[in-house]
Amino acid sequence: MKIISILGSTGSIGVNTLDVIARNPTRFKVVALAAGRNLPLLKRQIDTFGPGIVSVIDDEHAHQLNEMLGHSATVKILSGEGGYREVASWKKVEMVVSAIAGAAGLSPTIAAIDAGKDIALANKETMVMAGELVVERAASHGVNIIPVDSEHNAIFQCLAGHNRKEVKRLILTASGGPFLHLPPKQFAYIKLEDALRHPNWEMGRKITIDSASMMNKALEVIEAGWLFGMDVGSIDVCIHPQSIVHSMVEYVDGSVIAQMGVPDMRGPISYALSYPERLQGAVDTLDLCRVGTLEFMSPDCAKFPALKLAYEAAGKGGSAPAVLNASNEVAVAAFIEDKIGFGDIPLVIKEVLDSHQTREIGSIKDVLEADGWGRIKAGEIVEKRKIS
Repeated sequence: MKIISILGSTGSIGVNTLDVIARNPTRFKVVALAAGRNLPLLKRQIDTFGPGIVSVIDDEHAHQLNEMLGHSATVKILSGEGGYREVASWKKVEMVVSAIAGAAGLSPTIAAIDAGKDIALANKETMVMAGELVVERAASHGVNIIPVDSEHNAIFQCLAGHNRKEVKRLILTASGGPFLHLPPKQFAYIKLEDALRHPNWEMGRKITIDSASMMNKALEVIEAGWLFGMDVGSIDVCIHPQSIVHSMVEYVDGSVIAQMGVPDMRGPISYALSYPERLQGAVDTLDLCRVGTLEFMSPDCAKFPALKLAYEAAGKGGSAPAVLNASNEVAVAAFIEDKIGFGDIPLVIKEVLDSHQTREIGSIKDVLEADGWGRIKAGEIVEKRKIS
């Protein structure tokens, strides 16, 4: 039985992970959970899975959770970044599912690696911000990083049993989001509820908006480079609206291997948790004859400039990807708060990157400094662009 800790248990990945675990009670046991502010859901998870330790966003929410559970509860309740790190590094744990959204996932993921825990990685920002450091740290501690994102999990499967030296390129597929066919002139009228209507996947708000702007795919390009040791120049993006082909690998002889399945995150989660084995009936059977047509097309980088910005940031290296991610998080939050329009998101990011002097990254401290600078600069630009 594999002992699991989940960072981000009340988010979409966390909820799906717990569903997979509930379906396979003889294979997995949850002993630690970290969440944010959704205390009612966290309480239900505690009641169902009986973890020994949990952590929430801050002391106030920890106090509220304690009141909800009652003073007779045996679970240890922690809070804040320190609490997340303790959940990630708890001695009983064998694998940590890293699914806290955004840059907040970096510190606990590093703590898990330093404690020698294998990582089921759903927090792409960790690799975008500090990919080189994370890869080196994992190698030095003998830690396996198994990707959970459907695209990277697909690449991971397509590479299995093959010579990495024979890989020509990686092809990440993207649904294109809700605005694939929307004329650019209408982007000025996009509302939050429009951006949250993803055609194929049910995800959290931030990642759903990133999917709509294609920044999610942009971040995935950078992440794939570090996960699989590939230059981003050998990583392409292909629009595939049906989300059946989750990604592909092309080899030097021209052969292309694709991983397919119904669009259900329980598939890649199951494989990450059970690797190198597979779980029986993880998702519904894919009936290609019923699906009928699969479409593929090139992304429109003029319409979705996030992709170009990511390739540029990756090319600069150093602190640039961390600044890219930070400015995107600030811009997305501003859009959610109705401070800027949807079309302003990539403009804010570009302005931040254009004003940034790239620096070398030699430590997590350097990463956090770049992240902080990017947030401050993006905040200043948002204020100037604020919708009156």
